[in-house]
Amino acid sequence: MQNSGDALPSSLTTPRYRTYVLSMLVVVYVFNFLDRQIVTILAEPIKTELGLNDTQIGLMTGLAFAIFYTVLGIPIARLADRANRVSIISAALVIWSGMTALCGMAQNFTQMLAARIGVGVGEAGCSPPAHSLIADYYPPEKRASALSIYALGIPIGSILGLLAGGWIAELYGWRTAFFAVGLPGIALAAVVKLTLREPIRGMSDRASSTQTEQPALSETLGTLMRNRTMVHIAMGGALTSFVGYGLGQWLPAFFIRIHEMGIAETATYFGLVLGVASAIGTFIGGALADRLARRDRRIYAWLPAAGVLVGFPFYVVAMLMDNPYLAIAILVVPSLLNSLWLGPAFGTIQNLAPMKMRALASAMLLFVLNIIGLGLGPFLVGVLSDLLSGTLGTDSLRYAIIIATAAYFWAGAHFLLAGRTIRQDLDAAAAATAADS
Repeated sequence: MQNSGDALPSSLTTPRYRTYVLSMLVVVYVFNFLDRQIVTILAEPIKTELGLNDTQIGLMTGLAFAIFYTVLGIPIARLADRANRVSIISAALVIWSGMTALCGMAQNFTQMLAARIGVGVGEAGCSPPAHSLIADYYPPEKRASALSIYALGIPIGSILGLLAGGWIAELYGWRTAFFAVGLPGIALAAVVKLTLREPIRGMSDRASSTQTEQPALSETLGTLMRNRTMVHIAMGGALTSFVGYGLGQWLPAFFIRIHEMGIAETATYFGLVLGVASAIGTFIGGALADRLARRDRRIYAWLPAAGVLVGFPFYVVAMLMDNPYLAIAILVVPSLLNSLWLGPAFGTIQNLAPMKMRALASAMLLFVLNIIGLGLGPFLVGVLSDLLSGTLGTDSLRYAIIIATAAYFWAGAHFLLAGRTIRQDLDAAAAATAADS
């Protein structure tokens, strides 16, 4: 295995090819979230047919998935910091797409849980190498924008997962929905492998590192964990994800269960209205942060803080509405605001991390985000809903969601603390890169 990619022909280092690479990675990430989130809209029919409770649904969609996804993300990222990242992504895509299709064959909770764990194992090989590739194709001042475009895969994939899952399930059953969204990813993996090229590491940095040996794992972890800005961004993102994943899993069930909306209707309103709002917020977050950072780089932390703190009261009001359509309309605002953090956070992490540590830095951020967010968000909301059901009945899910959104205050505090150190930490990272050249 090579320590860095082969030198690329000049035709493959053009802005046009760079845009193609980013576009393909966005498509891969769309499939990543489509396969991850389709179970959200299918939770109610799966629960009914397999006889599950809310805690089992939360475990299946959150904690069990997240444990394998995040733990395996670290060794895969370690590999991506020295091996061919395109090969890793294409192989991972085959695995998670195949396991998504297998979800449609599950006959009980254990089989469904095993298949969802398999999806998590495959998806662990997506974002860390993708973030590292983007950091090599785009210079520091454009990384937040580029990574916010990559992060559009989250809302787009979620929209398609909700729409495809909802309508296919209503017409042909939930098992067919898993087959329909899983199998095309295997063909996409071949396109990725054949058309994307591995760049030289540090290709877009102003100074390229001459270091050829990958730092020891303990050295890498120590470097990342001593960085105060990284720690606060990771915790802020994790707590934001706790709310995002918790609500993303349970809001469709909320509208189906409490407002008695149909599965296809819920998928359409929830997917299109809230998904488009999230996509707009994701794009705006990176583009606005890169523009405003020319005056003050603290905006990379301040913008995420503003998004989560301002978004909180809108969630509470929406959850207390009796009219489901008015509730969905209100949810547009926080859906946009709580997506502003993605591009600034991931761009900052890539700018702070040394070149030989970038994939692992991304994996460490995703580890914290997904253990707390994806792992505990859906699971704890489900547990809380079951605990409250004895006194609140079907309204237990409504108040479990409201309680979960309070984590935004904690998230906002971490983002504000990151703003206190972000300028000096970015300066130190730039100086270290220059010293290595």
